[in-house]
Amino acid sequence: MTRTPFTAPTDVGDLGGYVTGSGPRVLVLHGGPGLDMASVDPAVDELAQRYEVACFQQRGLTPSTSEGEYSISEAVQDVGSVLDALGWDRAYLLGHSWGGHLAAHCAVGLADRLDGVVLSDPLGAVGDGGMEAFGAEMVARVPEEHRARVAELEEKDEAGTSTDEENLESLSLYWASYFADPSTAPPMPTGLRVSTRASHGLWPDILDRLPELEAALPSIRVPVGVLVGERSPMPTTAGSDTADRIPGAWTMVVPGAGHLPWYEAPGCMLAVMDRLVAGRG
Repeated sequence: MTRTPFTAPTDVGDLGGYVTGSGPRVLVLHGGPGLDMASVDPAVDELAQRYEVACFQQRGLTPSTSEGEYSISEAVQDVGSVLDALGWDRAYLLGHSWGGHLAAHCAVGLADRLDGVVLSDPLGAVGDGGMEAFGAEMVARVPEEHRARVAELEEKDEAGTSTDEENLESLSLYWASYFADPSTAPPMPTGLRVSTRASHGLWPDILDRLPELEAALPSIRVPVGVLVGERSPMPTTAGSDTADRIPGAWTMVVPGAGHLPWYEAPGCMLAVMDRLVAGRG
């Protein structure tokens, strides 16, 4: 399917992305932070069967700028800038993992631009968002022979001394852990990139603003649906507890799916978006 590129100017550099498909408008936010937008390509392709879908690279990697303060407020403003550049007064928003967490912030700060929001296996907004359990389960799924190297790379990342190359290696070692059955996980897509600057820049603000986001959940009036993988390393409660705090929100559990549910349950991204759109109609 044809992808038409676009550029969205911001106060600090430009953001690059593409549009594909036709139908109701959906803007997709990839995970990370600091991950390549190509990580959600299969989800975008699935949605584009019935929707006009836009996706953009968040700050840190080309075709977007690497400049910026790397804060939640800036990330929310970037979503607004992309909608402006597309000429979309309103749209649906679908965010995956960290992108789902960002989408929850957008449901608070950009409500007048959104027709509805899907949080796909998100970092949650209640308590620690499921981070501790997620991290422990990811490590538990790594083969024993790789755990020492994973621990070494994690230590460098937490100290803020890791490089893009080291974080990409870490991603490759963790890749199978994202899936319900790591032994049958597909290979990591070639060419994926990471931005350590974006990751290190955003995580402190994510943690600092968790209580603020949790407190704001009951005020959200945008229609919200949450999709969670039944066998994801991210606990299903990270998404469902968030949905329980938002008036009218609902949770869809995908049987047998992991953190990247479109791989193990093809059609689930269309199903969750169709449910959200039908509910609004």
